Amino acid sequence: MCKTVGLMLMALVYVEFAYGWEQAHATFYGNMDGDETTYGACGYNVFNQGYGLRTTALSTALFNNGAACGACFQIVCFNSTQNCIKNAGYIIVTATNFCPPNYTKTTDLWCNPPLKHFDLSQPMFTKIAVYKAGIVPVLFRRVSCGRRGGIKFQIKGNPYFILVLVYNVGGVGDVAYVKIKGSKTGWIDMKRIWGQNWATSTRLYGQSLSFKVTTSDGMTVESNHVAPANWQFGQSFEGKNF
Repeated sequence: MCKTVGLMLMALVYVEFAYGWEQAHATFYGNMDGDETTYGACGYNVFNQGYGLRTTALSTALFNNGAACGACFQIVCFNSTQNCIKNAGYIIVTATNFCPPNYTKTTDLWCNPPLKHFDLSQPMFTKIAVYKAGIVPVLFRRVSCGRRGGIKFQIKGNPYFILVLVYNVGGVGDVAYVKIKGSKTGWIDMKRIWGQNWATSTRLYGQSLSFKVTTSDGMTVESNHVAPANWQFGQSFEGKNF
């Protein structure tokens, strides 16, 4: 009976694997307080901007030069009865950081291309695997990001150069294009500088600002006049969400 149940569970896993699941490995960094995950290569302040400890760094193969920032992943520990926590289920995490490759060592090369790897916050890792394991095989797939409130736009830069951090994005989560419009201009394409920081050199200071955000699945949401004409650098404003 136990053998039959085991085979049924294995069959279920492999059927699901055929429908969007991929194989990878996962490690963890930081401690249970997540103090090493406050900032990362995506530009988010994960605690102040709502991501908390439900985060992961991605290997080169998944990070896509920052284009994957904000994407959400469902992850389950897989194929390790010794290290996977029994009946742990899955976790959902947001990509907020980059796990850099290591070309100077001959071991611990999990984040090197072409490997798909998740470097989780410690609290997330220990929800699905035992701490002492250090590294475990996992299955993962992209899922929709559940966000409270609208997309947030944090405006940085100076009167000659506007840098906007786009965060709290729902839907698939990862942003492919951003357009900005002042009250005296048409729509202007912004350029990804790093992570989810987008820039334009068009002078827009003193104008109310609108944004169009397009995610990697081609969906677009338009937020009009989210920043009033008297906006200041360092402020954040909230628009619509997916």
